[in-house]
Amino acid sequence: MQLTATPYEERLTAPRSWWLISFLVGVSFALILLPFGTLPLLGGLVGGTAAAAVVASAYGSPRIRVVGGSLIAGEAKIPVSALGGSQILDAEEARAWRTYKADTRAFLLLRAYIPTALRVEVTDPEDPTPYLYLSTREPEKLAAAIEAARKANT
Repeated sequence: MQLTATPYEERLTAPRSWWLISFLVGVSFALILLPFGTLPLLGGLVGGTAAAAVVASAYGSPRIRVVGGSLIAGEAKIPVSALGGSQILDAEEARAWRTYKADTRAFLLLRAYIPTALRVEVTDPEDPTPYLYLSTREPEKLAAAIEAARKANT
């Protein structure tokens, strides 16, 4: 696999507060099982916390990568040659593209806890997807990596 001139990788991890919420879910399970004794209480605490942590981790596991002439965003893999211009979205503009400006045919890798995003046009005439909406903490770096990969492949 050939790397691009500017490799880029980002994992859209869940915020720290979600881990506290996972612990509180475990406490809730423990309180539910309190009438059954100490061992079920501890089992509820550990099991509830672990289950909630797995859910939080799975939701925060998608990665965005630019590698080998392709943009890989979650489950999608698109060659950079099929991508057009990109638009860096600040928090307000990103919210607009998530709501009233959104196209139902667009590919969204959306994480509400990440306020900024990158909107990348899809220029492939065979692909019905008009654009990609990618939640990212570093939209400038992602746009630069896509542009560098495009230039490296031409």
